[in-house]
Amino acid sequence: MIIGLLLGGVLKGQELINNAKVKSYATDFRNIPIQLYGYQDKFRALPGDDALVVTHIPTATLATTPAVATVGNGVINGVWDTTTNTDESCSAIPGAPSTTAAVQAAPADSFTVCMSI
Repeated sequence: MIIGLLLGGVLKGQELINNAKVKSYATDFRNIPIQLYGYQDKFRALPGDDALVVTHIPTATLATTPAVATVGNGVINGVWDTTTNTDESCSAIPGAPSTTAAVQAAPADSFTVCMSI
């Protein structure tokens, strides 16, 4: 009987941990539009497509792929699952948590576009 209670407690604990992870991911995805609109309000450009990103955020890197000519055209170009830091569609933040990467090395409170879960 004691073994059954211990096993039940362990299983319930695992369930609570998994539920917390799911809620965290759901919150992350709900925050994406908020962060997107915040970046647009502050800088008047889409994150990842900001031609003046280096002016706005001195530590940022201007997107160079798929082509510099497409930066600032109002469209985030490139493949959705890119791992190239200079793509418009996703660039990594130095020192960011491994679950997120943000466009053009923006600060942590800016838009996060790629999730590598």
